[in-house]
Amino acid sequence: MDGWASAGATRTAHGYRVGMPPSARAVTRTMTEGPRTRLAGRPVQLLLLLAIGLCTLGWLAPAGDGERGATAQLAATAPLGGVNIPGVSAGASAASIDQEIANARALHAKVVRLEVPWNALEPLAPGQLEPRALANADRLMSDAAAAGIGVIALVQSTPCWASSAPASVLKNCVPQGDSAAGSWPPSSPAAVSAFAGFTAFLAQRYASSLAAIEIWNEPDQSNEDYFAGPEKPKRYAAMLKAAYPAIKQADPRVPVLAGSLVGSNGVFLRALYAAGIKGYYDGLSVHFYTLVLGSLRAIHETQLANGDNTPLWLSEFGWTSCWPKYRTQQEQGCVTPAVQAANLSNTYRSLARTPWVAAEVMYKLQGSTGEDFGVLSATGVRKPSFTALAKVFSSPFASPEPVTLSLKRHGSGVTASGSGPVGDYMELEAFRGTRLRYRALFVLDRFNRYSIGLPHVLGTRGLRVRVYQYWAGLGRAAHASI
Repeated sequence: MDGWASAGATRTAHGYRVGMPPSARAVTRTMTEGPRTRLAGRPVQLLLLLAIGLCTLGWLAPAGDGERGATAQLAATAPLGGVNIPGVSAGASAASIDQEIANARALHAKVVRLEVPWNALEPLAPGQLEPRALANADRLMSDAAAAGIGVIALVQSTPCWASSAPASVLKNCVPQGDSAAGSWPPSSPAAVSAFAGFTAFLAQRYASSLAAIEIWNEPDQSNEDYFAGPEKPKRYAAMLKAAYPAIKQADPRVPVLAGSLVGSNGVFLRALYAAGIKGYYDGLSVHFYTLVLGSLRAIHETQLANGDNTPLWLSEFGWTSCWPKYRTQQEQGCVTPAVQAANLSNTYRSLARTPWVAAEVMYKLQGSTGEDFGVLSATGVRKPSFTALAKVFSSPFASPEPVTLSLKRHGSGVTASGSGPVGDYMELEAFRGTRLRYRALFVLDRFNRYSIGLPHVLGTRGLRVRVYQYWAGLGRAAHASI
């Protein structure tokens, strides 16, 4: 999400499915004692879809839950924990660069992700490096290495001289400046080769500091703020297929990340597979801000279905602590500072033993005017999330917060309410004796709470209810009886 704040990218749904269609309301069904089936205000077609979908979600449940028969071995080491920080620019001061790395070190971050803009370092011609931007890149890499922090270098932003933007856009292109032309991919095979050469230069110069080089940012983002023009999968694949061998020739130890995807439904990823990207990356970068765990599961299933077992790098995710001043910010629901801290902790802990996730890099270190995603405020004050993140980076294997559940009678019905950890679909199941009578699939509200009224047909006594998060599985379900 580097640069995402100014882009206003859509983060809530993206038009994509995450395992099942997201819904803020519970999708339910009720099972009665006799042969008749009674529905809680839902058509039969929806009931059938829910039944099929729940089976699918059960199959997609994460490895490691004994009750779901998982067989995958849990990871012995946690994914790399990190944070996004400001990128390379000609105007950054040495003091600000030093402070960014010092703050990342205070967080106990293992990696930082930052933008290394092609147009900032080669604004005028291939191989003609801008000295101030290069000096700042050198300082960032040196500071990070001295702090024992790896750098994920996000390479994007096409220089004016290489951009395929139409003439009407190119005429407003300013070298080293932010302009629409920078989001257009290279204009020719020679320009693609120049891009590959630039990534090779970074690999050769900074190999000892790099955790990875990430090829471009969000090529599937519908607003085209990062990757504009036609034939996106084909053109992105061409850049990746040129950069990967160039980087490996410069230094084979440097991992290459492809994708930088915001969509979890796999449509763009399958198009990239069709364009021949397999074999040209060491990891797949993804950016998920909604139902983070469910989105990771969904994109991982797309990988496996296409014979791809490279690890996922969650290089952007986060929450904005803008509540109660705002309701939404950058098209994300605002939460409180305390909820932001809990969400970050719970996400890292939920993923700590996931063998197919290599890194988790939250967005971002410091907030700014109009954007409160940072663990530092715009003025540099530490939020509760700073302390929470430092703790989880130091000790990632603690359990996430548990699901809670309470049952209360209201007239002729029962209400189930509680809370849970962020990140995935939740399921409520109501039993009479050993028989399942009612099921609801739902998502938590922005404060990670829920309240579901059970159908009156179930009565108010003799019910046993459980609620669980799909990622955590039945082993961490909450139980209550009434």
